[in-house]
Amino acid sequence: MEAVAADSPPGRVEGALSCFSFNQDCTSLAIGTKAGYKLFSLSSVEQLDQVHGSNEIPDVYIVERLFSSSLVVVVSHTKPRQMNVYHFKKGTEICNYSYSSNILSIRLNRQRLLVCLEESIYIHNIKDMKLLKTILDIPANPTGLCALSINHSNSYVAYPGSLTTGEIVLYDGHSLKTVCTIAAHEGTLAAIAFNASGSKLASASEKGTVIRVFSVPDGQKLYEFRRGMKRYVTISSLVFSMDSQFLCASSNTETVHIFKLEHLNSSRPEEPSTWSGYVGKVLVAASNYLPAQVSDMMNQDRAFATGRLSFSGQRNICTLSTIQKLPRLLVASSDGHLYIYNLDPQDGGECVLIKTHSLLGSGTSEENKENDLRPSLPQSYAATVARPSAAAASTVPGYSEDGGALRGEVIPEHEFATGPVCLDDENEFPPIILCRGSQKGKTKHS
Repeated sequence: MEAVAADSPPGRVEGALSCFSFNQDCTSLAIGTKAGYKLFSLSSVEQLDQVHGSNEIPDVYIVERLFSSSLVVVVSHTKPRQMNVYHFKKGTEICNYSYSSNILSIRLNRQRLLVCLEESIYIHNIKDMKLLKTILDIPANPTGLCALSINHSNSYVAYPGSLTTGEIVLYDGHSLKTVCTIAAHEGTLAAIAFNASGSKLASASEKGTVIRVFSVPDGQKLYEFRRGMKRYVTISSLVFSMDSQFLCASSNTETVHIFKLEHLNSSRPEEPSTWSGYVGKVLVAASNYLPAQVSDMMNQDRAFATGRLSFSGQRNICTLSTIQKLPRLLVASSDGHLYIYNLDPQDGGECVLIKTHSLLGSGTSEENKENDLRPSLPQSYAATVARPSAAAASTVPGYSEDGGALRGEVIPEHEFATGPVCLDDENEFPPIILCRGSQKGKTKHS
């Protein structure tokens, strides 16, 4: 869920804020600036707490945090082909990798890390950073559009399958095989996003008038929403609520749309005998005899709720999150601000703006403490490593920069402990060794 503040390719920066992204469970916000990057906790409406800030790398245009852990991935305009992975609480670099062309986007969950270039996608195992697969010869993807399910048990990947139409390729990040292709739109894709469980995929085209939701992995259309009719817009972000009941879309207009994922009940009570009710029935009945395009438009659902900004033409990303036990709409904008709205799922209508935070001002430092909204896992990575084992520890070949075994060296099996990577404890350590790598000619090809 990362956005570059400027619509131009990497190399230009709009104002002081170059990029911004919400983490996978929408509890943290990361921003990149000409001076470095900052991480904020989204645990309070009234206060925007700065979790971490770094000025070691200038001109950051990609910054992604793994949930509320200490792992952060950074890409800079000074070295746009290099990905840097840090454990920010320890102040150490875990590894860095260089690629054959500029990095356009990064996506990660607890099992996989994606690096998207214009004509290829690299899939890494996040536990040891070993390169698992390179998807080559994809259609030109100058914006780095791709999506990764945050559910590490499926790790589905989605990316454009055509340069001229809105075809989506659905890829299995575990089996490393293509699942299916989805004919989502007639026009070129502008945005794609999975829900939290990886069971749904939302998409929008460059026209920005229609948003569709498909089932995963079979690719069947589930919902169709109409954002607008009169003007084409640039959809800059799509995001599901964590419970998958709502879908939010932001664009370069002043309106953020929220759609409710529900099918109208065909056995609903009879409409009251009013003139408007009668006209509504006539229109629905008539849609069965109209041309397909007109009929589809009449049957598309409209926005359940909206949030309004006081400006248009800015790059925005949105998310739906629960803060202080209440549902909120959050919009981060390239104007350098975070806007927080009240969202009442019962009423719908227009969301009320309740707080505006400056992303470029000074935040409250929370280096050693963060209110993590994500429920704690029953056992952390460090605890898993420390767990005694009755059997003799088996070993696997160590990981080196060329992807092979280190001569005469091994890494204990527990370094690759089962279960999700958890780096939310300052006493824990990264589950991978320091490494340097260059992803050129050392890959498995699709």
